[in-house]
Amino acid sequence: MMHKKKIMKKLSAAVLTAGLTAAAVLYVPAVSGTDTVLADEQVASVYTGELVSAAQASQRPIAVMVPTDKAAQPSYGIGNAKVLYEIMEEGEMSRQMAIIDDWQGLDRIGSIRSCRDYYITIAKEWDPILIHVGGVHYMADKITAPDVNNLSAAREYGTGGGAPGSSAFFRSTDRKVPHNAYVSGEGVTKACNDLGYSLATRPEYYNASHFQFAPEGNTLEQYDGAVPGNTIDLSDIFPYTRSSLTYNPETGLYAKNIHGQAQVDSLTGNQLTFANVIVQNTKWSKRDAKGYLAFQTVDSTCDGYYFTKGKGIHITWKKTSDYSPTRYYDDNGVEIQLNAGKTFIAVAQQGRTLLNS
Repeated sequence: MMHKKKIMKKLSAAVLTAGLTAAAVLYVPAVSGTDTVLADEQVASVYTGELVSAAQASQRPIAVMVPTDKAAQPSYGIGNAKVLYEIMEEGEMSRQMAIIDDWQGLDRIGSIRSCRDYYITIAKEWDPILIHVGGVHYMADKITAPDVNNLSAAREYGTGGGAPGSSAFFRSTDRKVPHNAYVSGEGVTKACNDLGYSLATRPEYYNASHFQFAPEGNTLEQYDGAVPGNTIDLSDIFPYTRSSLTYNPETGLYAKNIHGQAQVDSLTGNQLTFANVIVQNTKWSKRDAKGYLAFQTVDSTCDGYYFTKGKGIHITWKKTSDYSPTRYYDDNGVEIQLNAGKTFIAVAQQGRTLLNS
């Protein structure tokens, strides 16, 4: 078997930009169980557990900082997020980070806003291209680290840093600043090529052993202590957005609401839906008088809840380093098995209240 790093060297950014032929041999660190597969072979997605082409699975995702502001709704391309995070920031507002693997053909992604350092720690477990509009000084060391590949429309940590890939961003005329900054898949590809960023998954950083998916599905019926999970009310966790999710037994999915209305993707008009919902209670602190927050996203002492198919169970979680996946366990210490499909993760400030029924 060929060494994985040698295989990766065959995948230049130019080849990925031009498109992969069916005969191409790829290194795909997925649930395929092998290092080398043909580009048109179907493998299990690391993000959803669903089958995708090896060509798609071999490419890096983007992690996009997406605002929750009322004036910024609805977002473009957010429906392509296979994993969507929502986390609080200063000012009693939350922000979203969308992990999108099939971004290459999207004409408009965003709008896009600034980043915080705790998003970087979470994003790195997916080894993405991080896309944002600047940030704050607390993230200076993390965003400028040589292993982080990012595109920023402004100085990358607010008070300093460069603006790598800023030419990839454009502003629309249908919304006012700061709610009108976007990128396209084509623009991201060009910027990454110009900056020398790999568009292929990097084996020295990328960890394919992420979520565990149930081969036959998971109804949580095996848990005697399962709680009702038809409605997940996050209004105390995210008081500005009052985010909530409602289970639809006909589709087997949770539909997401924001600001009391359906959260939709402006590209399709479709409401965001998820097979899995995780509430991840996290230690936090307030850093200064401006209200900037810190989250302890590398930890092994906190709990949360996992919801699917209209039920929920109590869980604990563990993340041991920046690039290691966050793992979730039931009360027996067994790693939980998710249902195939998209996942919404609410990173909650420890001490806030989850309401479910």
